[in-house]
Amino acid sequence: MEQIIKKAIERGQKTLSEYDSKLVIGSAGVAITREKLARTRDEAVKFASEIGYPVVLKGCSDKAAHKTEMGLVKLRLSSAEEVQKAYEEIAGAGIELDGVLVQEMIKGDREFVIGLSRDPQFGPCVMFGIGGIFTEVIKDVSFRVAPLTELDAEEMIEEIRMKKLLDEFRGSPAVDRKKLVTALVGIGELGVKHSEIAEIDINPLIVSGSNPVVVDALVVLAG
Repeated sequence: MEQIIKKAIERGQKTLSEYDSKLVIGSAGVAITREKLARTRDEAVKFASEIGYPVVLKGCSDKAAHKTEMGLVKLRLSSAEEVQKAYEEIAGAGIELDGVLVQEMIKGDREFVIGLSRDPQFGPCVMFGIGGIFTEVIKDVSFRVAPLTELDAEEMIEEIRMKKLLDEFRGSPAVDRKKLVTALVGIGELGVKHSEIAEIDINPLIVSGSNPVVVDALVVLAG
């Protein structure tokens, strides 16, 4: 993980790509989507078959923070033909890419957000709340200064107004809170141990069954 951050800083990057961001986040014990980085159309088809349909394809680059708006995200691909077409459209978008991310399609009705920011006075702070497209509208979030204890993380979870979404919901089981606590504590540890990380944005964190899984993420570098 240190090598990923070091190389990005040496190249003058302001952010990590989604792929690298997730590798960093995953190193902290946070569950991420199963995914592979394809550099050819045939690789994309091969990886999709290995991961299992349906899949998502995303253009992967540190310069593509707003992938959806740039036309670099293709959802619910259910065949090799659809993957081939999606790969060609992404690769032909005229943007320099590290490759095309082939990612499992996570299904879930509940979306949350986890973030890390640096306060001038308090240092690294962890945020948890309601995620997805309504994050900025609902503004249902809680904060703690890192490092976090498990008790801190549990209190954060209890503080959001819509915490009942963590219980049994529409026939789905309750969220595995232990995994959520592990994620919050882990993100706090990243902020404490790595001053090179200015921000972390995990949105959405989708609950699949009972498991919270990082579907999209961005690590912003300091400097």
